[in-house]
Amino acid sequence: QVQLVESGGGLVQAGGSLRLSCAASGRTFSRFAMGWFRQAPGKEREFVAAITWSGANTYYTDSVKGRFTISRDNAKNTVYLQMNSLNPEDTAVYYCAADQSIVVVRSRPGYWGQGTQVTVSS
Repeated sequence: QVQLVESGGGLVQAGGSLRLSCAASGRTFSRFAMGWFRQAPGKEREFVAAITWSGANTYYTDSVKGRFTISRDNAKNTVYLQMNSLNPEDTAVYYCAADQSIVVVRSRPGYWGQGTQVTVSS
């Protein structure tokens, strides 16, 4: 089992920045690929970003490329999502996810956090 706890959400004005954190516990964190998803009101949950266990490779959905950066600190069992140039379309509940496969973590991860709300005002 892997337990994931997100933090760092909040209210920010358009053009601002936030950094989300996801603390993992349980099984060996460094063996897991990690990802972030988001779900806006009335919409399906969508993939945002993912990172391999080593941090060597990252993946992003097109709408956040150049604005969001995913990173991880295996010594702290934590993955981050730095979000810059936020706009109201980024408003959503953001979920941390984990899976042993970098392919699966981008589609149907085995582990989920509870989510953290990000609201971007115009």
